Amino acid sequence: MGTTLSIATWNIHKGFSQFNRRMVVHDLRERLRELSADIVFLQEVQGLHLGHAERHADWPAQPQHEFLAEDVWHNHAYGRNMVYDHGHHGNAILSRFPILHEHNQDVTHLRFERRGLLHCALEVPGLGLPLHCVCVHLSLFARSRRWQMAALAERIEALVPPDAPLLIAGDFNDWRNHARDLLAERLGLREVSASGDRPPARSYPALLPLFRLDRIYQRGLRLQTSRVHAGPPWSGISDHAALSAEFRIALS
Repeated sequence: MGTTLSIATWNIHKGFSQFNRRMVVHDLRERLRELSADIVFLQEVQGLHLGHAERHADWPAQPQHEFLAEDVWHNHAYGRNMVYDHGHHGNAILSRFPILHEHNQDVTHLRFERRGLLHCALEVPGLGLPLHCVCVHLSLFARSRRWQMAALAERIEALVPPDAPLLIAGDFNDWRNHARDLLAERLGLREVSASGDRPPARSYPALLPLFRLDRIYQRGLRLQTSRVHAGPPWSGISDHAALSAEFRIALS
């Protein structure tokens, strides 16, 4: 006997299409529901923006993560990273399962580029230990990414039991796949779309992906399928493709 666990990750570009041509947060909500994931990792989530609220009559009254989660994902966490006079944005995790605890760790390396690691532990039926989930959006600069990945590894080693299931997903901005060695060798993680010498899937730009920026890394779960959601209609919502994966959970 067993059951499945489905997840997705998506850099949602603050609810605007590529080059900020259109406000698409309502279309985004419908696409997220089509994925029907149990756990969703989101980057560039707009927690507050007073200017958008004034300019767009249909701008949601709630923070974006609450608007997107409404009536589907009853548990959610938001990590505020970039704060400015008219609002803030960051990462979010939406979950069908209870969130036991949450923490947003500041891993800013450059003052003009605020970054955080949103870490949640979830109570998932069929898993003997809490499922640890970390949503990341790493720096555009290689030196800063190396520093942030080291901070990520230190946090996991300190706080996550080595036999606990673990998911790390998000926008790594890791053009040359340097994350693989650190996350595989130090934390025992595997990227769901990579195998052997095959690198992770391409995810950017969403219309015709060329670069391997977005990732799902896992430990302690049995992968069944993984998929890249690129091209229309996905590319009309964000410049990043969405990624999804499904895992098998054995029930005793």
